[in-house]
Amino acid sequence: MATIPAPATLPDPTPGPAAPPAEVYLFATCLLDLFAPQAGLDAIEVIERLGVRVSFPIGQTCCGQPAYTSGFPDDARAVAAAQLDLFPEPWPIVVPSGSCGGMIRHHWPRLFADDPLRSAKAAAIAARTVEFTDFVAGLLGDRPAPAGAAETLCLHTSCSARREMGTHRVGRDLLARLPGVTLAVHDHEPECCGFGGTFSVKQPDISAAMAADKVEAILATGCDRFVSADCGCLMNLNLTLEKRGASVRGEHIASFLLRRLGSGEEPAR
Repeated sequence: MATIPAPATLPDPTPGPAAPPAEVYLFATCLLDLFAPQAGLDAIEVIERLGVRVSFPIGQTCCGQPAYTSGFPDDARAVAAAQLDLFPEPWPIVVPSGSCGGMIRHHWPRLFADDPLRSAKAAAIAARTVEFTDFVAGLLGDRPAPAGAAETLCLHTSCSARREMGTHRVGRDLLARLPGVTLAVHDHEPECCGFGGTFSVKQPDISAAMAADKVEAILATGCDRFVSADCGCLMNLNLTLEKRGASVRGEHIASFLLRRLGSGEEPAR
């Protein structure tokens, strides 16, 4: 088990506001909505427990990343275009996924670069998009976190969260300051879990091998569980752990934080 420094090229995370906003939007992502809805509800409760109201636009769907990364920008553009008017207020848009957050912040503006009207809307949305971990860390600030049961965690930061949203250090620092939490850093920490959206479907053998390497490294730390802010990574790694018969499981960081704040239920093991 080794400590891995953050890459020197890591972009700066979105700075927390000097004063917290009164209200934010939540862009829940389609994976969270379909496969881990409780984590979305937990994200809302965490934010609201920290004093910020959450608005959830009903018309939201997918960020368009599956089509975009599969080489279908026109389809991705159509998905994104249908949502450009869902966030009219100048509030932050909190995304409980570094992958989807990266798509909105970096790739929505590119999708509409040749469309003057939509380009302005996409740029405005991109500028307000913040990953959940980053936003919560800013809300917590220096306030003391409540003590909880002692447990050892690994953090899995998705490729997009690390390289596009720059939240690896934010997540690591946030978890490390929680009383009772010991953060274990494994040897494959910066590597991809193998999910990659449609990559896991198109290249299942390579995806499975990547997930196996990641799981081996996580288990080698002796951690009680691992946490991540990306549902796709959690799905891929938890399935690999289940196939191995391992008792360790991954949990969305929103659910973990809610439990440490005193309102969440202990996940099944």
